[in-house]
Formats: sequence, structure tokens, C-alpha cells
Amino acid sequence: MLGWEFPPVINGGLGVACHDLSRAMSDHANITMIVPKSSPGFKVKNINLLGLNMISGAMPFKTHAVSGGLNPYYSDFSGAILNQSRSNSHSSETNQSSFNIDNLYGGDVINKVSHYADITSNIARSMDFDIIHAHDWMTMLAGLKIKQQTGKPLVMHIHSLEVDRSGAQSKGWVYELEKKGMEYADLLIPVSNFTANNIQQHYGISKSKIAVVHNGSIKVNPYKSKRQFKEKTVLFVGRLTRQKGPEKFLEIASKVLDHNPDVRFVMAGVGDYFKSILENSSLRHLGNRFHMTGFLNMEKLRYLFSVSDVYCMPSVSEPFGLSAVEAAQFGIPCVISRQSGVAEVLSGALKFDFWDINKAAGYILNLLNDSVLRKKVVTDASHNLDSITWNLSAKKIMNAYAAKQFI
Repeated sequence: MLGWEFPPVINGGLGVACHDLSRAMSDHANITMIVPKSSPGFKVKNINLLGLNMISGAMPFKTHAVSGGLNPYYSDFSGAILNQSRSNSHSSETNQSSFNIDNLYGGDVINKVSHYADITSNIARSMDFDIIHAHDWMTMLAGLKIKQQTGKPLVMHIHSLEVDRSGAQSKGWVYELEKKGMEYADLLIPVSNFTANNIQQHYGISKSKIAVVHNGSIKVNPYKSKRQFKEKTVLFVGRLTRQKGPEKFLEIASKVLDHNPDVRFVMAGVGDYFKSILENSSLRHLGNRFHMTGFLNMEKLRYLFSVSDVYCMPSVSEPFGLSAVEAAQFGIPCVISRQSGVAEVLSGALKFDFWDINKAAGYILNLLNDSVLRKKVVTDASHNLDSITWNLSAKKIMNAYAAKQFI
């Protein structure tokens, strides 16, 4: 398995998904997970975890010539990306420093992706394995190189797409890497039918290569905490980027508060939209009812779940949306975008098209005022949770391997 994040070094949901899925799959397969950075002493039962920040200093490798930043990703992959590499001699310090950083997505990401591909493909030469399983675009180049040198089947697990993050018109180097990577792969595993449809529509990939496997979740013990204020609370958790629809949440809050001023809205997360959302909430005079927490660790997030009355996920394009599952686990009724993968498995949630602000606001007002409706939504969602498990996801992936005769 090739991953870009892994606990405790994580930036978002991808690292959690890779950790929880690989743990579940370790009951069915021997797994080596190679990531750019791991934490010394962090172990996962039955998984061989390799962090390049810990071992790369001792590894000889080739690196791609990356001049001007983007050129390699606009070229033909079988030429410029897979074959046109040059030997380069680096010191141990340089090798390790590429991944000995806090933010794996900052700085020269292209160089990190290329560097990761070179090292992992050399590590793979000395390993015995049956399947290459790569998670998202950051590991696609590594998967392609390993497939080329070994002939082993390549599985690409799609947690998110560039068309989700930047819109359908985005056709930059990440899109090109995703497109070529999925064309070369032997099997694609998107996390939802929503993502599978985007793969077919925006990347032109045949449905015959796709096996949808929804994300799972880890069971938690929900609890209620004493809130610090009397008003009811509506919660948003996620990166403050276009994809997650934070500006939609602000508009929904404004609509709700027009009808019921005794509600608080809490937005937990960081991202490019933080400043504009903060300014717009002030311009709308929502300052005393609209709170932005910034980044919160899991303990503090669970505290928010424990004091919230409604969860709202207005994503513009959400491959899955694990935060809605986490909210449902705490018995919070969820109002979620239809443009999400989690809407396929959390049938008990109330759903709206992300642009339909009035419907979302109406759902929230009804849930806050109607205890019968609230109880029904929570009960229906609780039944859905039984089928949202990583063990089930792992079994489906093994079945997909078998259907393609990889095992």
C-alpha cells in the first residue's frame, strides 16, 4: 500500500481512512504501508509501516528532473514521467529532509510526489508482494513506476478528485496525473457511486475498471456534555475550501437566524476561506451567533459533537464525508448535501442540493423545533451505521481483488 498520510502525522481524513482500512484489511492480507512520514515508535498491529523520513537516508534512488515545476505532468506519462529520469546523488540529509516536515502538501509538492515515487519504486525492487494499492493522486506516480518495473496489478483507491477540489473545469497537472494514473491502473476503487460517476464523466474511464467501496467508520461511545450556553447549536466540521461549501453554511446560518435568533452556528476547521467567512459573518452582523474555532483535535471535535443539536454538511462535491457519520454516531440529526458519497449510505439524513439554501435552512429549523422529526432522523441514521464499517469495506476490497483474479 502506498499512502500519503498516516496517523499520528495527518492533515485530514485521508490519513484516518488509510489507517482504519489497512487495519481492517490486515485480517485478510499481509500489508506493508509506505508513507512519506511516520512517527518514531508508532506501531500498528499486523501492518509493516515504513516512513521514508526514517529510512530514506540509506536508500539510493533516481529522481526526475523537475524544472519550472509543472512540466513533467503535462507530458506523456510513458515517456516524460515513467522513463525520463536521471540518476542523481543526494546526501542522506537531503533525502530525509524532503519528508521531515509537518505539512506534506506545502511547498514544492511536485518534487515531493516525484521523490516519493523514486524511493518507493526502489524499495519495491527488494520486496515480495502481489498487489500495488495506491491511495489518491499523491501516490499514483509511485504506483505507476512500481507496476512498470514489476508487472504487478495496480489498484488505485480514489478518496478525492481534482474535479471535486477545484471544479469540473480544472485541467491542470493534478488532473492530468489522475487521468493517466487511472488509465494505467488495473482496478479503481472510488469511495462512492458519486465519485465513480465523476471518474466516468470527467476522466473518461470505463465502468468495467471500477468497483465502488464505501468508507467505513470506527465505533465510538457517544456522550453528552454540558454546554456553555443555552442556545441550540448547529455544527460544521471540515476544511474551509470551495469543495466543502463553507460559504453555503454561512448563508444557511443567516437564513435560520432570520427566523430563530436563539441558535448558535459553529464552524470547526481551517482553510483558504477562513478570512472571507469571518469577514462576511461580521458584515451580516452574525458575530455573536456564528463562531469559528480553527483547527481542533479529535478530543475537542468530539466535545462539539456532544453539545450540538444539528450537523450540517453543505459540500459542493464530497466523495464521501466521514464527518457526517461521526455526527450520526453521536446521535446528531444530519442535514447533508446530495452531492456527497455519504448520502448513499446515510439514508436517514435529510438531504438537499448544495445550492438549495432555503431547503437546508428549513430542515434545520424543523429539526430544532420538532422533537418527533428529530427522533425519527436520529433513529433512521442509527440503523444505517451498522453497515458503515471498515471490516465490511475490507471484505468488499478483497472480493474486488478476487473478481479481477489478482489473488
